[in-house]
Amino acid sequence: MTAAPSFLGLPDRLAGGRVPRAVIFGAGHGSTYPGKDSRGHALAAAAIRAASQDDAPLIEHWDFDLGGPLFDGGPVSCVDSGDVPTRMHDNAGNRARIEERTRAILAMPSVPILLGGDDSVPIPFFGGFAGHGPVWILQIDAHIDWRDEVNGERHGYSSPMRRASEMAHVAGIVQVGLRSVGSAGPAEMAAARHYGSRLVTAREVHARGIDAALRHIPDGARVVVTLDCDGLDPGIMPGVAARTPGGLTYTQTIDLIAGLGRKARIAGFDLVELYPPADMDGLSALTAARLLVNAIGAIVRQA
Repeated sequence: MTAAPSFLGLPDRLAGGRVPRAVIFGAGHGSTYPGKDSRGHALAAAAIRAASQDDAPLIEHWDFDLGGPLFDGGPVSCVDSGDVPTRMHDNAGNRARIEERTRAILAMPSVPILLGGDDSVPIPFFGGFAGHGPVWILQIDAHIDWRDEVNGERHGYSSPMRRASEMAHVAGIVQVGLRSVGSAGPAEMAAARHYGSRLVTAREVHARGIDAALRHIPDGARVVVTLDCDGLDPGIMPGVAARTPGGLTYTQTIDLIAGLGRKARIAGFDLVELYPPADMDGLSALTAARLLVNAIGAIVRQA
């Protein structure tokens, strides 16, 4: 049986025992709601890795998104460690394994990059930063994700920001790309505002640029980025479960990632909610792969 390709053909370890700047890992399942099926989202990491293969021979070539080669003229400094084993509806077990892998990467020390999976996998990812705080969270998403529970499950894809707000090591939350209507009602909005979450709509970014979001991040802060693919406009990211017009453009998103890398420090990055069954000609997987390249590039260029 042939092993699945890694992202960009990256190795699973660096020669000579070098510690990587960043470590990629996948997690197909997080905390699936009762009666729901998360198998479509579990295809995402493999789809993103497959979409990256055409660029695998080009790592040392000039990347115009980054203003230079991916690793800025230095040696490869990111690895792909494969996937955490997860099973649909093994919610507690999945959370424990994702958090354990995150902690192990932080202990190296390296920046963990998680490929989901639905939007429940960020909760244990955030949890893995306990003891490595304080951290801010920058969420790129169409929705605020502040539901306290759904059908008795408190760690599902509607709750990651609510759970993050309860973590002592999370110093603040900035949520950008918000638009249209979702699961949040007045009670969820009140909870987010009471906590002090900075809510930035997609319309604000379109009108004022990425500073509408970056101005809320303290200079030099350590930031965990959680990127829900429906935060981008469905014209460039159709492969999501909740298509919502008016989202961020590709350029706005990579400028936000790069700007964050210059203003603060990206301590972790996750990309979730890609839904390959709804993709069109692989466009969403390709866009997601390029977003991941830009995240790696920003991390490599951090002081």
